[in-house]
Amino acid sequence: MDTEHVSEPVIAIDGPAGAGKSTVARKLARSLHLDYLDTGAMYRALTLVALRRSLDLDDEKALGEMVREMDIKTEYKARKRPPYRVLISGEDVTANIRTREVSAHVSQVSSHLTVRREMVKKQRQLAEKGGIVVEGRDVGTVVFPQADIKFYITASVKERSKRRYREMKKEGYEVSLKSVQQEMVKRDHLDSTRAHNPLKKASDAIAVDTTSDSATLVTRKMLKITRERLGQVRGRR
Repeated sequence: MDTEHVSEPVIAIDGPAGAGKSTVARKLARSLHLDYLDTGAMYRALTLVALRRSLDLDDEKALGEMVREMDIKTEYKARKRPPYRVLISGEDVTANIRTREVSAHVSQVSSHLTVRREMVKKQRQLAEKGGIVVEGRDVGTVVFPQADIKFYITASVKERSKRRYREMKKEGYEVSLKSVQQEMVKRDHLDSTRAHNPLKKASDAIAVDTTSDSATLVTRKMLKITRERLGQVRGRR
């Protein structure tokens, strides 16, 4: 795949669970020699800590204070395995935040306004220098509404459920495709109907459906669009 260096753009990628955001975001970042930030991983990290402390997940004040105190760092090194790591107070929690328990509670934790306000501050700090691909559920609408380029990645619920089912079986979970799809539908509903910063497509985001295309093909399409859009932005500057 062709690669090129672009200076200091912010590329926002949003979309529902299982749509392939992480895969294409990392591929895009690697191809363009940009940094990468997974905002969803930050909410997962908070959820992990809250569960470890047996905190009431409806206690918005306590969760907000935890965000402010939380020492969270992320590392992206495209050629390492895993390429992306999440650390809390120096502890590598990359694998821990992907458990089924965390997945089941992250929407509840991330629904609180105080939590989201504090997390957005941290996300902006981590990406303040630009030159980064940022993915999540409210990146183009809230975190970086002035991003140079915005994508909204989606896929059918059936396809997203199949992908998640295969991942969970590979990880050793005993689950049925039906239960995974039910959880997916529930997660979609919670994310898109929450009162604060709900999942939605930004009006100027480019919609990309990954239902039938491979991650490589999707990334190639996004690279083409990115090069064209960045050229237009530079032309206006």
